Amino acid sequence: MNSWTVRAFGLLLLVGSCWADCYLHNPRGSNNRLNERSANRNNGNRAFDSQNNNRGGYNVGDQTDAAFNNEDGQYNMKFFQSGSTSTGASTLEIEWTNQHGCGGNEDTDPHKLNCQMVLQYMCQDNDPTQNANNFRNDYLRNGRTTNTQNFNARTRKNETMAQATTRENNAVREDRVIHESWQWYDSCYERERNKGLFTADQRLRTNRNGYSSAQYTRQNPNGNRRGYECPEERDYYPYWHPNPWVDIAVLTDNVTQCQRYVQESYNSVPRHQCFQKFATGEWSHYSRWNIKEKCEANGGVWGWKRNVLEVYTNATTAAACSNANATNNNNLRWGWVNSVEATNWCYVPAPSVECKQGPWSRVNHLGNGREGVPLNYTWRLPYFPSQKDKRCVFRIRYNISTDDYDPMNTNVTHNKNAALGRRSPVEQNPNVNIGSKTNHPLRLAINTAQFGRTFQDRSHIILLRSRKNYLTSRSDYDSRPIRNLNVRGKRGNIVQTFPSVEYDFIPNRMEVCPDELIHIQWTGSNTHNNGNPAGDGQAGDAGEGTKGTDRHNMVQTGESNINFPLPYEQTTIWKDTGMYWTSFANTNSSALDSRDISIAMASSGYYECHTDCTKKANKQSGTMLNNLLNNAPASFEGAMFYVRPATATGKTYQYICTRNNNFTNRSQKGWIKVLASSHPKCQRADTK
Repeated sequence: MNSWTVRAFGLLLLVGSCWADCYLHNPRGSNNRLNERSANRNNGNRAFDSQNNNRGGYNVGDQTDAAFNNEDGQYNMKFFQSGSTSTGASTLEIEWTNQHGCGGNEDTDPHKLNCQMVLQYMCQDNDPTQNANNFRNDYLRNGRTTNTQNFNARTRKNETMAQATTRENNAVREDRVIHESWQWYDSCYERERNKGLFTADQRLRTNRNGYSSAQYTRQNPNGNRRGYECPEERDYYPYWHPNPWVDIAVLTDNVTQCQRYVQESYNSVPRHQCFQKFATGEWSHYSRWNIKEKCEANGGVWGWKRNVLEVYTNATTAAACSNANATNNNNLRWGWVNSVEATNWCYVPAPSVECKQGPWSRVNHLGNGREGVPLNYTWRLPYFPSQKDKRCVFRIRYNISTDDYDPMNTNVTHNKNAALGRRSPVEQNPNVNIGSKTNHPLRLAINTAQFGRTFQDRSHIILLRSRKNYLTSRSDYDSRPIRNLNVRGKRGNIVQTFPSVEYDFIPNRMEVCPDELIHIQWTGSNTHNNGNPAGDGQAGDAGEGTKGTDRHNMVQTGESNINFPLPYEQTTIWKDTGMYWTSFANTNSSALDSRDISIAMASSGYYECHTDCTKKANKQSGTMLNNLLNNAPASFEGAMFYVRPATATGKTYQYICTRNNNFTNRSQKGWIKVLASSHPKCQRADTK
């Protein structure tokens, strides 16, 4: 490892022994929840280490008006990938809250702490052949129980590949969540930790092999396991070892570090590791050694891996790769992905990470930023040239530190060492003398495992869909920009939902250009009862309709301060837009008129049209829609709309949710404003 790695430029974070928090609201963050009916989550170790309050997070969505029994009954939010052209961006507004503040400028607008928000995702091919009774071990899934996956460490010194596979198969359960794989955690358990890191006065334990591995960090000195997450990778960024995450953005208070973040991102530079073989000769997924000299001295090969968006298997020669790149503007490269495998592949490199000043938020507050809007980042969703649908997890990490020691240059040489008479620059709950003549010290509240700290939240599984698989009936499907309009929040009043949030549209104020498509979609749970145990908050699920259920719809109003919807005859929003694509089964989107669309959006998809379809509103028999949407589905895959420039340009359309817009208690309203094509926001730049 080079000196940069040893200095551990990374996620070195905050003060105190309190539970600071970071909560993801769009896409919905789990905070390790699944389907709990209680306000508290069942298992904070289910998938990852959030270090958040037990009350936070949202349940996974349900497909129908009933709580899911298996993974097939869950709803995964579905977003269209960006197109291959520069204009065909598909964007998703990421929204979160963080408790201890962030943003500002280190030089001109300093905050009370140092911070970074790190946004990342991991994906794999979505495989329709995988199901709840036949999941591959590493297949991304939410699970159907809240139990943590099992792990059994190696007991044989010279293990065969078959023995390692048996360990894996005996540990991984189909009914439990998978983000990182079992092999990822096994390699973390086996690999020695970075001995150059600052650990203050913390005493890090050792694994069953007798050495301290990457499962032990200053923030996790006992090596507690959460899912198959590797604690060292979780706590430090940029991480110095190959890992499964693709970087999106770093939002920081110190933009002078941005060049360094970009240059050292795994998206930009390959990462080295030690490659060793099983006793039977196959390459192993783990090695103890994390330094080149020790790796080679113990018979290993010091090689590298490249972070790629995907391997494009449709092209198997350099010429085919080049031709595919020229034909479809796929940003393909021909070369090695893994130096030990030493095989050429046609691959898509991971894009450069974006680094910029983070949005400002005040300390000890889970709420909006300085401008009165939620903390947010607009993510341009990736484009995958394979045209395959992808199964993904999004995560946000919130990293905070102080200036009581230099977070960029404090390292192992500053750790407490009694034998050398060396003290750590920060110590556990120290007494300090403030100059009193009686020499009575004052005690500071410092937990050195948390003095410099990382918090995180993750989404449930989301799907990134290829446009080619769904939109080819439209000739311009690849080049049209797509904006996503979703719903945040869960059932309950402001006290009951905290630190999650009440219902609202996201974004609730949307300016669109005439060429942009709007994909409206939402998800909800049938088990947001928010019952006991409720931890340090209030139980209860105040709201309309069946207890514990989330429901949404969308109807037009005349003004933002009006709470009665317009009768269909007076509405304009669906008359000034057209249906570009719909999720409705057995329904031709181009055949739907404005009345059909209005009914579908008002009924949350319970009805798909007025007359000419299977799920029609004017049926004479069968179960009618409940007026509080109780029998409507909790989640709605929705539809994608285009605006009609001739009638829509310059107009603003207000809308509400009829069930949740409970005046004086909660507001679920939004508006869409259509800009002129000449507006500066509508001038397309080459952003691919």
